[in-house]
Amino acid sequence: MKTIEVLFFATLRDHMDAKKISLELPEDAGVARLKSELVTLKPNAEAAVENALVSINRDYAFEDEFIPDGAEVALFQHVSGG
Repeated sequence: MKTIEVLFFATLRDHMDAKKISLELPEDAGVARLKSELVTLKPNAEAAVENALVSINRDYAFEDEFIPDGAEVALFQHVSGG
């Protein structure tokens, strides 16, 4: 198992009821597995988590991206403007 720190921004903070959490994941876990674990913790946050952008150690990450042990992972909503 590996331990990561997950940060939540904007409305995701409200959905997850936290600014950050520490989470243990299997060694081979990636972004998709992280999102699945978060939905398990907070089922009402499913839509927000599934649509969130993710960064790993301050670099954008895709669904199939591996998360290393000790990583700082951030989830935040898409931003638009005009």
